[in-house]
Amino acid sequence: MTTTHETPDTATGRPLGDLSRLLFGHLHRSDQQRWGRVYLQGLLRTDGKKTVRRMAAVVTGSEAASTSLHQFVNASPWEWAPARGELARWAARSLPVRAWTLAPAVLPKRGDRSAGVHQRFLPDSGRTVNCQLGIGLFLDVGRAHVPVDWRLFLPPRFTGDTAVRDRAKIPAATRAQPLWEHALSLVQEMAPRADGRTAPVVADLTALCDIAPLARRLRDGGHSFVLAIPGQSTLDGPELPPGERESARALLLRRGVRHPAGAGRQILSYELPARGPRPGGEHGHGPGRLMAEWDAGTGRPGRIWLTNITDRHPAELLELARSPRGAQAAVRRMGEDFGLLDFEGRSFPGWHRHMTLVSAAYACSALEGMTP
Repeated sequence: MTTTHETPDTATGRPLGDLSRLLFGHLHRSDQQRWGRVYLQGLLRTDGKKTVRRMAAVVTGSEAASTSLHQFVNASPWEWAPARGELARWAARSLPVRAWTLAPAVLPKRGDRSAGVHQRFLPDSGRTVNCQLGIGLFLDVGRAHVPVDWRLFLPPRFTGDTAVRDRAKIPAATRAQPLWEHALSLVQEMAPRADGRTAPVVADLTALCDIAPLARRLRDGGHSFVLAIPGQSTLDGPELPPGERESARALLLRRGVRHPAGAGRQILSYELPARGPRPGGEHGHGPGRLMAEWDAGTGRPGRIWLTNITDRHPAELLELARSPRGAQAAVRRMGEDFGLLDFEGRSFPGWHRHMTLVSAAYACSALEGMTP
């Protein structure tokens, strides 16, 4: 006889079964609900690499159950979007959310058959790797960053070649999109799940995609944001002749105001005025702000941030801008301790299901001991 064990739902003191019922309550088949719970328990309780064989042995006492676990993630026809919606609502109800943080996850892979796999140069390491690239939305609740939704970047060959698309089980309606568009869709998907409790969108994606269209679409959609931008990004200066432009770094250095931030720190900020009206009475751009912490060692500004939040002190906004570091730390821990890198499959649906389950397991652990 095989047995399963309760794992605490650490955010509320209830068993993990309560969270699994939220995530999989939309599934009509009891066996799907059961294997979803076993997979979550396996991610939380199995030491080392989270293979389905090892997780099955730890949770059920039988390695033979690994076939059912593999089937549940890779072939069983359940939708991940409803489960992620429940996870997002559960996490948002647990603690106040101060930011919706966007962060990438680079998943090294072998071969060229896994959905979305491609060669990518990583500026931070100076290496080119064979990988999948995911982007996640994390709820920043202060001491934790809770992953609640994901997108998988697909190079054009995965959507333009029917044989490749079919092999990776990529839905016919799925198209190749730039990374900024994936980021925008995560925000748009989160909005109805937040029950009106929105938060600023914070991201440092400068090494991966063009930030300008993301900033425009977030602003047009009524979202507040704090986005890292390259120092060489060109912006219109209000006192410049038409057609002349200055880089973000030049604007901060030549026109920025210095603010003391304690402990010998200084912050540079530059207020961007609203641009002129468009036909129909709408404004092309609202007011905004450039910000950077002054690096006394180099005598230059550090990472430069663009925001449309103008009613908060720059020091408070730069503290919020640290959120992507926390999300990246969460990605690393998900890889080390929660099986993020251990997906045993190649399909597009399997990847999304695995990421949903890893996110739920991490959320359960990350909220441990935090008062709802």
